Amino acid sequence: MAKETIQEQVKLVRDKREFLVGLLEKPDLGILKIDVRQALEELDELIENFEKVFSENL
Repeated sequence: MAKETIQEQVKLVRDKREFLVGLLEKPDLGILKIDVRQALEELDELIENFEKVFSENL
């Protein structure tokens, strides 16, 4: 996969992260709040790893 393609995909992931943050603010989420938090943690880890790997190459 080309570096540019990966960068575009990570940008899309960053944009969708805000949707998950918005879900956390909903009072009627119930037990799904745990899953949303976990998804946010994993997204943050993915973004952090991407930045570590590609910061040298950007």
